[in-house]
Amino acid sequence: MHIGVIYALLAAVLFGASTPFAKTLVGQMPPVALAGMLYLGSGIGLLICYGVRAIVKRNDLDQPVELTRRDAPWFAGAVAAGGVAGPLLLMVGLTSISASAASLLLNMEGVLTSMLAWFVFKENFDRRIFIGMLLIVAAGVLLSWDQAPAIGLPWGAIAIIGACLCWGIDNNLTRKVSASDPLQIAGTKGLVAGSVNLTIGLALGATIPAAPTVLLAGVVGFCGYGLSLVLFVLALRHLGTARTGAYFSAAPFAGAALSLLMLGEVPGALFWIAAALMGGGIWLHLTESHAHEHEHLPMSHAHMHSHDDHHQHEHDFEWDGVEPHAHAHQHAPLRHSHPHYPDIHHRHEH
Repeated sequence: MHIGVIYALLAAVLFGASTPFAKTLVGQMPPVALAGMLYLGSGIGLLICYGVRAIVKRNDLDQPVELTRRDAPWFAGAVAAGGVAGPLLLMVGLTSISASAASLLLNMEGVLTSMLAWFVFKENFDRRIFIGMLLIVAAGVLLSWDQAPAIGLPWGAIAIIGACLCWGIDNNLTRKVSASDPLQIAGTKGLVAGSVNLTIGLALGATIPAAPTVLLAGVVGFCGYGLSLVLFVLALRHLGTARTGAYFSAAPFAGAALSLLMLGEVPGALFWIAAALMGGGIWLHLTESHAHEHEHLPMSHAHMHSHDDHHQHEHDFEWDGVEPHAHAHQHAPLRHSHPHYPDIHHRHEH
């Protein structure tokens, strides 16, 4: 299995499992404060990991590529959309619908991520990928209908779909910086987004809950938002935005299964129909194969890499032969044919 698929599926499991745990915290603090707690847990946990890595690898010549000033606009937009607005809308949605249904509705993140990637950022897609997304959209519509109240609009479902749109924007902007250090990307986002959300929550009258609740929120945030995002950024690097979003659509199934076990929720018939539709859509994405002759234009960038077919370059420094390693390098023109994803080396026209 492609390493990018593994990263995306692991990210999906971690994020999906965080939803039912977050549901148990809803009601113990306002949604905006809870979102802040979750992201601060993510940021603090990853900051510790960043510090430990810096100590362990302090004498290594090969270090992960840091974010640069050129990355700042893309990264700031990603933090605002995915780190501040998205979690807040999710916590609002969880106050009025079940965790299992919320978990499956989160599949809309993959759909909206892909729509933005295809039609705004011009990433390649084919009929198979499009049909898979249609199945996932149909499942999301069914879940929204299942959650509709007798009178009025299903605001809980609408809030969660809004969160998915924010994360879709976030994912496409993060792809622009995915060659940089994923630990730095995820950790910075957690600290900034967590601080902003928690500050807003406290300003609106929220109080800090008991220590066990704070600790649980921190652990859930570290696993479901922090480690998950690190893996997601790695997947973006290898798969492109739309494919990563599609594989990440497995997240709601992990969350829904755990919700049923933890919270004793009993799903209705529409839940299972939606699950079948989403499963079919994900299967179409998982079984995709994309190969054709393509041309690599000259380009220069920096990221962790090994010397495969796409990295046949000289070094202007003394290299110890250890791979993977990171440094600025130049890609020469190349034309060949092989199965590939729209990763950081395959963003060509079709």
